[in-house]
Amino acid sequence: MASREVMELRLETVRVPAALPGAGTLPMVHRPAPVSAPPTEIAEADPEMAAQLVYGKPPTLLPYTRQDGYDRRRTLREIPSVVLENDVLTATFLPGLGGRLWSLVHRPSGRELLHRNPILQPANLALRDAWFAGGVEWNLGTTGHWPLTCEPLHAVRMTAQDGTPVLRMYEYERQRRLTLVIDAWLPGRSPVLYVRVRIRNACEEETPVYWWSNIAVPEAPDVRVLAPADDAFYFGYEGSLRRVGFPLLDGVDRSYTTRVKGSADYFFDIPDGRRPWIAALDGEGRGLVQASTARLRGRKLFHWGTGAGGDRWQEWLSGPDARYLEIQAGLARTQLEHLPMPGRTTWQWTEAYGLLEADPERVHGTWEQARTAAAEALERLVTLDDLERASQAAVGHPERALAHGSGWLALEVAARAELPDPGLPPGEVGDEQRPWLELLSSGTLPASEPPAAAIVGQAWRGLLEGHAEDWHALYHLGLVRLADDEPDAARSAWKRSLELRRTPWVLRALGQVDGDADLLVEAYALLPESRPFAVEALTMLLGTDRPGDALALIDGLGEPLRALGRVRLLEARAAVATGDLPRARAILDAGLEVDNLKEGEVSLDALWEAVYPDRPVPSDYDFRMFSA
Repeated sequence: MASREVMELRLETVRVPAALPGAGTLPMVHRPAPVSAPPTEIAEADPEMAAQLVYGKPPTLLPYTRQDGYDRRRTLREIPSVVLENDVLTATFLPGLGGRLWSLVHRPSGRELLHRNPILQPANLALRDAWFAGGVEWNLGTTGHWPLTCEPLHAVRMTAQDGTPVLRMYEYERQRRLTLVIDAWLPGRSPVLYVRVRIRNACEEETPVYWWSNIAVPEAPDVRVLAPADDAFYFGYEGSLRRVGFPLLDGVDRSYTTRVKGSADYFFDIPDGRRPWIAALDGEGRGLVQASTARLRGRKLFHWGTGAGGDRWQEWLSGPDARYLEIQAGLARTQLEHLPMPGRTTWQWTEAYGLLEADPERVHGTWEQARTAAAEALERLVTLDDLERASQAAVGHPERALAHGSGWLALEVAARAELPDPGLPPGEVGDEQRPWLELLSSGTLPASEPPAAAIVGQAWRGLLEGHAEDWHALYHLGLVRLADDEPDAARSAWKRSLELRRTPWVLRALGQVDGDADLLVEAYALLPESRPFAVEALTMLLGTDRPGDALALIDGLGEPLRALGRVRLLEARAAVATGDLPRARAILDAGLEVDNLKEGEVSLDALWEAVYPDRPVPSDYDFRMFSA
């Protein structure tokens, strides 16, 4: 008698040492920092890529806040999870942390196919700051790790027509004003996990769109990354993107990541019409493969490198013993591009994740032998027809809530009087959205200190434009105008708000946009216990060549603020700038750890070289992503 197929969806918890990121604080009024050289340095770009490289870059990250309320003190936590399981695979998702696919275990062998991080440690790698390594991260919005990577998504249980349980996760992405739906399921005895992604632009206007599925897998000397391409666009963090042959570059086979010292991105140039996939296979020819329907055309390899900086980042994110690389899949050919998505449009594709097993001699032979062996093994595992059928598979109605996201979708439904994406339970309006619901119903935005959460969009701007005598509404009007790339109009609203009342939030917004350190110092003086206000004021003082004023401000801080790693770093930099090297040396010699050191930031090693020019940078201070 044949055994009964296993098809299960259940709630569990993941027990892991964690330092959770906490809620966001201040709205992000900065223009996002560029992640690459100007597109003019990419001579090989065709007209499509050239257009998409300059299209869609947002003027700010509004309405999102900076999410930096974390440290590096981890405690054992129980993180809610949703588990899908069949006879072949067990998939664990974290709806409360961006819907991350945290683990994918091949049950017959007991093999973990992903980099399942032994810790959950936020670090400053995402658009809003907080990000953690491991699993499969879904990225929607604009270039970088997406704004909801450490935020909860809604999750419900559904059932496919054949009885397979389906996990549906969804949320409203507020910057691009898109709804995101992720359906995941494991049919009985299926060797692959199916993940179907749907993006809906319910607005009339075109919007720029960006998507990458970032897949972390274990890194080892015998792991080879394969994709169906002979060329790649290479970005090595020296500031340019260029088209190169792959895998050989400068005499090194770059498909083996431990042979390369510096961090690097390789965006594979997959020819039109060729099936898109990417895999990381070990010495036995086994490992994770990701394949998709045609809309998800891009594939990428990222590695930290084996230099001191890359090793430090690996340790910073995953502890001393775990190493990973990333294989990724996106809508465009590179992560520096945005695609134009027309209004009233839905895009959908389906991805598959599973264990690929290919002939190890061919996998580690020539590049042509390796990718051909992997492509043949992929056809045995899951065909493109299988993926197309999965993309069209119907599911029923939501049956049970498994996790709750934000109230922004519910507010959007209230504002539109329609669902942006039919079939999604919108949830309920929460405390963050309630002031905006009041504006919608009464025409008045309630007074609030601190201010209400930021919002963007023409409909909300129209409701705010008539509030010329209310400091709170004028503050938000300035934010909405800035999000629409109208900085002069934003300044006008904020200056009028300050005439009515000098509040720290308006002072801070105007000071950031104008680069005015005095306004930021005044904002901090009104909230002298605020870490973000203190750090921003000090950063601006240093950035405007006023290190002496920065040290004077630091000398007046209370002990909790002065002990912060970021503040001590700023103090040391200011001391160097004023010629007080003993003060800087004392900070470095005592040990300096900056919880939210940013990816690509060179302040620690630059500080060390300024203080100790004749001594090598210690490993604890070396986060350089380029070969050094």
